[in-house]
Amino acid sequence: MAVTKRAVHIGAGKIGRGFVGQFLVASGYELTFVDVDERVVHALNEAGRFVVHEVGEMPVEHLVYGFRALSSKTDRDAVVRAIAEADVVTTAVGARTLPLVAPVIAEGLAARPLERGDVTIVACENAFNATDSLHASIRRAPILEDRDIAAVFANCAIDRIVPDQSGVLGQSGGLDVVLEPFYEWVIERTPFASSDAEPPEIEGVTWVDDLQPFVERKLYTVNTAHATAAYHGYVRGIRLIREALEDTAVKAEVDGVLAETTALLIAKHGFDPEEHAHYVAANLSRIANPHLPDTTVRVGRNPLRKLGRRERFVGPAAQLAERGLPVEHLLGAVRVALEFDDENDPESIELHALLRSGATAHALTEILTGLMESHPLFPSVRDVVAEVLESQAADA
Repeated sequence: MAVTKRAVHIGAGKIGRGFVGQFLVASGYELTFVDVDERVVHALNEAGRFVVHEVGEMPVEHLVYGFRALSSKTDRDAVVRAIAEADVVTTAVGARTLPLVAPVIAEGLAARPLERGDVTIVACENAFNATDSLHASIRRAPILEDRDIAAVFANCAIDRIVPDQSGVLGQSGGLDVVLEPFYEWVIERTPFASSDAEPPEIEGVTWVDDLQPFVERKLYTVNTAHATAAYHGYVRGIRLIREALEDTAVKAEVDGVLAETTALLIAKHGFDPEEHAHYVAANLSRIANPHLPDTTVRVGRNPLRKLGRRERFVGPAAQLAERGLPVEHLLGAVRVALEFDDENDPESIELHALLRSGATAHALTEILTGLMESHPLFPSVRDVVAEVLESQAADA
């Protein structure tokens, strides 16, 4: 008799449905989506299916069905039971939202008998060591105080371009997802060394012993290039990412940041230069995919996070500065990121409130980037912030 494999995925947005959820269903898991948006929960249960559209030279459609959806607001007891019975729990809610979903996962772990074995928990977020952050938040839950839990927490790196889904309706009431054919989902294997559990079989996953090279290669290549194109394109009034990459000046800046991050990745992780050059070229083609109507505004959102200490600009620039290597183009990307101004993006609003607060360039550099004054990159970033403040004062 076949054993039923159960998975819970928290966050039924476009990444949750079109990437993680689709792969879990394809791997034979009985899947439960959990989301705070009751409209999405109702739509998923009502439709019972949706289509994932891979767009490119050879488009492919995947019909996804055989799942249920629960509201984390009104179905909390059922969510707790589902987590207690799951073999795999994944999230795709955004790194900043992880502390908000940790309590319900903690309740599920508290209700899980230790003899049932370890559940695998993976936070599929676009951030460094997101699962570690989720684990820390879960451990702070009072319900788990002084309790052993049956769980393995594994960090991962995910990579797939999923543009804004405006206008994507399909036959599933707006649940269909349009995305690129390329994907990468890499999960660390090492946390399982101290568990009786084996890494779960999930279609499309690559298991590795050392995740950091893959995380940094993806973040400092794909995310750095994508955001650089977005911010430089935005300040030039360019709407689409692919159009930004057709602009000579923007393309030069993108090539510039990639030359800088390539120098770091080869020096730090020993990537083969020729293989890495192919990786860079392939990812530039992905970003410029004419079949993905991705916008500079969508990619530019959340500038506060993207300016962070371990993020796509300051992260590699700091390590390059420590090695005495050039960071000119990464500093240029920081400059245009500070100029990103989308009235519909809360982080953009907060960023410009900070820039108008009267704080000094020195203080803002610490606040925005997390760099210490003693770091070799600090003076250069402080100068960039000062230039932006002077420019805004002149325009006022």
